[in-house]
Amino acid sequence: MLIRPAPTIRPSEITDEQLYLRRREFMRIAGAAALAAAASPLLSAACEASPADAAQTPLPDVKPKVVTTDEKLNSFEDITSYNNFYEFGTGKNDPQRYAGRMKTTPWTVKVDGLCAKPADYAVEDLIRPHQLEERIYRLRCVEAWSMVIPWVGIPLASVIDRAQPQGKAAFVEFTTLQRPSEMPGQREPILDWPYVEGLRLDEARHPLTILAVGLYGRTLMNQNGAPIRLVVPWKYGFKSIKSIVRIRFVERQPRTAWSMSNPSEYGFYSNVNPEVDHPRWSQAREKRLPSLFATTRTQMFNGYGDQVASLYAGMDLRKNY
Repeated sequence: MLIRPAPTIRPSEITDEQLYLRRREFMRIAGAAALAAAASPLLSAACEASPADAAQTPLPDVKPKVVTTDEKLNSFEDITSYNNFYEFGTGKNDPQRYAGRMKTTPWTVKVDGLCAKPADYAVEDLIRPHQLEERIYRLRCVEAWSMVIPWVGIPLASVIDRAQPQGKAAFVEFTTLQRPSEMPGQREPILDWPYVEGLRLDEARHPLTILAVGLYGRTLMNQNGAPIRLVVPWKYGFKSIKSIVRIRFVERQPRTAWSMSNPSEYGFYSNVNPEVDHPRWSQAREKRLPSLFATTRTQMFNGYGDQVASLYAGMDLRKNY
């Protein structure tokens, strides 16, 4: 087992002392700053356009809630310099190079579709009623690399409950910003823009599914999906849609970006399953960045099987890949 109940995990098992001291310093500074900036939105700093390699602002009042593996956290530098974000290009360092062009203020998220309370929210208003939590998750990419990342966010279920989906709503559809003038990858026919992803409603409500607005106690970098993105730790990385502008409740399974692009390689469910190879490479092993070698055995549901396997009881997970 790679997953253990949070109370049994000592902070020293998750990351080194320097990083925890840095987090405490973040919280101390943020607490003092909050008094001076009480009139400012909680996440206004998250919406400031900044160079993609600049440090972001500490987030105040983050509740530690560790959901983790036994593996060491990746560094802030790893997480912010090696990314898939095709809106900025296909190279792993393209997002870091070009994402600083994306303006993230103001930022509105439309919540609509089959729900009783549709609304357009400024991102800070979408998040403000809910306490931010730290979630340390292991994420795996279908390209056979993985990282362990300390996200900061809120349960997606809290946003869903606020919208009050109708009884016939069975799926949640997410859409990324489309702005080719700032996102050079969208000027190329890499995918059918804008990027769209989806979850079954019960997957979206699962306690592990979050909307992230930060990492390592700071607001998100643009290349990591600022100001708000989806994190679903038991699914391949392309399910983690970034820079979300719309959350829509629908009756039928949404047509998602990678499934539309190449349905023989990318299914709707996108669960980490080492028994289903990508048509062009094996999924049995992976490289834990920054390693260059695929020496780590891939685990079913990325190691979160105890928590999520029941969602797929009776399903053929080779057919529903």
